[in-house]
Amino acid sequence: MKQITLPIHRAQACYRGGWRKLLALCAALLFLAPFAQAQRRMEKLNRSVVALRSSASTVFVSWRLFGTDPAGVSFNVYRGSTLVNATPITGATNLVDNTAIDATYTVRPVLNGVEQPASAAASVWTDKFLRIPIQQPAGGTTPDGVAYTYSANDASVGDVDGDGEYEIILKWDPSNSKDNSQAGYTGNVYLDCYRLNGTRLWRIDLGRNIRAGAHYTQFMVYDFDSDGKAEVACKTADGTVDGVGTVIGDATADYRVTTAGSSLGYVLSGPEFLTMFNGRTGAAMASTAYLPARGTVSSWGDSYGNRVDRFVSTVAYLDGVRPSLIMGRGYYTRLVRVAWDWRNGQLTPRWTFDSNTAGNSAYAGQGNHQLTVGDVNGDGRDEIVNGASAISATGTGFYNTTLGHGDALHMSDMNPNRPGQEVWQCHEEPARYGQYGLELRDANTGVPIWGVPATVDVGRCLAADVDPNYPGYEMWGSVGGLYSCTGVQIGTSKPTTNFAVWWDGDLSRELLDAGYNSTTNEATVRLEKWVPPTGTATNGTLTRLLTPSTAADGDAQTNNTTKANPCVTADILGDWREEILLRARNNQSLILYSTSTPTTERIYTLMHDSQYRLAVAHENSAYNQPPHPSFFLGTGMSAPPTPNIVLADSANNVVTATRSTNARLAVAIYPNPTTSTIHLRTPGTFTYQVYDFAGKLVEQGSGHDDFQAGQHLRAGLYLVRVQTPDGQQTTAKVRKE
Repeated sequence: MKQITLPIHRAQACYRGGWRKLLALCAALLFLAPFAQAQRRMEKLNRSVVALRSSASTVFVSWRLFGTDPAGVSFNVYRGSTLVNATPITGATNLVDNTAIDATYTVRPVLNGVEQPASAAASVWTDKFLRIPIQQPAGGTTPDGVAYTYSANDASVGDVDGDGEYEIILKWDPSNSKDNSQAGYTGNVYLDCYRLNGTRLWRIDLGRNIRAGAHYTQFMVYDFDSDGKAEVACKTADGTVDGVGTVIGDATADYRVTTAGSSLGYVLSGPEFLTMFNGRTGAAMASTAYLPARGTVSSWGDSYGNRVDRFVSTVAYLDGVRPSLIMGRGYYTRLVRVAWDWRNGQLTPRWTFDSNTAGNSAYAGQGNHQLTVGDVNGDGRDEIVNGASAISATGTGFYNTTLGHGDALHMSDMNPNRPGQEVWQCHEEPARYGQYGLELRDANTGVPIWGVPATVDVGRCLAADVDPNYPGYEMWGSVGGLYSCTGVQIGTSKPTTNFAVWWDGDLSRELLDAGYNSTTNEATVRLEKWVPPTGTATNGTLTRLLTPSTAADGDAQTNNTTKANPCVTADILGDWREEILLRARNNQSLILYSTSTPTTERIYTLMHDSQYRLAVAHENSAYNQPPHPSFFLGTGMSAPPTPNIVLADSANNVVTATRSTNARLAVAIYPNPTTSTIHLRTPGTFTYQVYDFAGKLVEQGSGHDDFQAGQHLRAGLYLVRVQTPDGQQTTAKVRKE
């Protein structure tokens, strides 16, 4: 919402003229301000300058363009105190500095010819990657005498301290982690938080009652209460130890099945918790009973414990303004999703969708090993795409293709020549999917657009714009060939089917994959570019850009054996291109790769596209998938849509009173914007009045503590006045959506 500032002398005059004059002036100003849709609260990031030595005599420098930056913003780049660029940079947010000097770099935005404050300084990386030290947990031995060690595994990012720079939250997996179908004990799972310089902020030990494996622990890192600092949420149990050493539940409880057989080592009894951890300290701020609850193990499709513990999770803007946590259980048979809100220190369930509920039975078995979210119908709120089915923002069935379970899922505006987004998915069971084992469908309706015939389990698929000769994304999978977004086969050979990364200077996306050797338990990791056929050639080829598994390129490894997952890929630093985070072969460090290739494309940070940012949050959920934005990003693209967001911090989230002389009676009127009510919060009783933009009194009354007003009022702008018992008044402008 547009900020309106009153000159001091005008504000004083309004105050002397009384409340009515203030209302009249403010109403006139509000009337002139444009009415906008609800704005999503997104991270308030810094410029995240990154400097890499691209040759002995050049340094590549890039930085973030914000989704909220004015269209006319330009930039000056300084090496120490020396201005590098001759004129302010109005194009892409990167440059090459011709220097052999290793100095620090800062960036200053320029608005209307005036330089703004400098960014944080960035030193030149000593290698073409950043090595981040990590602290490997000590190994152990299971109750049946099997020794295990630890490897770094999935990771996520979040700004846990509000300084605008991402921290890394890393999951440690023991070498005896199990697929849900496999019996046996596992070691404990750990979550660590690291700054990019390797400083460890905390470690959480999930304890013996959380089993290790790709499907058990999905950890969501996000600013759930929009205070400018990220939290961490995941499933916990008796014996979980938080980041400050506090035990959740019973420290001595051990619910692991000890009887030899198909359920050995499973955890099929005992309490389950959902815990919200403080992102800065790792302290458990709230724990509650986990939903969806385990209930009867056999209600999920088997009796030995495989399907009951198939978890997925994500984050979604269900009200179009603030994020909610989505925790899911089950997808092969029973499918349950629960939405949670983290507000004012409280975890509150918003809704539950259960395929066992009357009317929802067709949704059973219509989930994937992952899920995705986005506003597919344009109402400002996110839908949850489970796989073959989707759930609305209000927790009801949205659509159901009935094509069944699958192992991979992608959603974006893949065909820019048709309205809306599309979903590209592979399916597992021929008896369910019928004709098409790979299908492209309308993300809003679920109606198939075209597909690839198959008669087998189609285990992999990927979609990305890799060929500039065809509009939109290209699609392919483990059956068939390479297809255009309209379903035309454009080749029989195809790129690798794992991760896609925007890396070099053009708008095509590059491919990240690894060849896994089951004998050595090591992988040859490669970043490659698809080269379309030319001349008389009929098939494209791959050309190598980076080989992270070599000693020269970092000696890095992927995770999860043949799945060949990076720890995470995301737009973590610099301009809009993506970074790749991998683990070192010896698990003593994480290795962050950032491109040093110049680009002429000026695009705001992908982390300010809500759909892309949420995809980064759920990237670690079960079978990892690369993140995609809500708009078409590729060759021939239109300018990205300006994101309708407000940067979340304490100033945006809560307007507090400063005039009261009694600190105990300070008033909060929030949020701005809100969804359906106006919250008034102050200790004790108070009175209040709500005026519309014309100055008309539309509601008044009294309340106490945390009170909700305006429930019957329609959407619009209002002025709210609260009087505390000490005679002081607080006034705030709020928008009710």
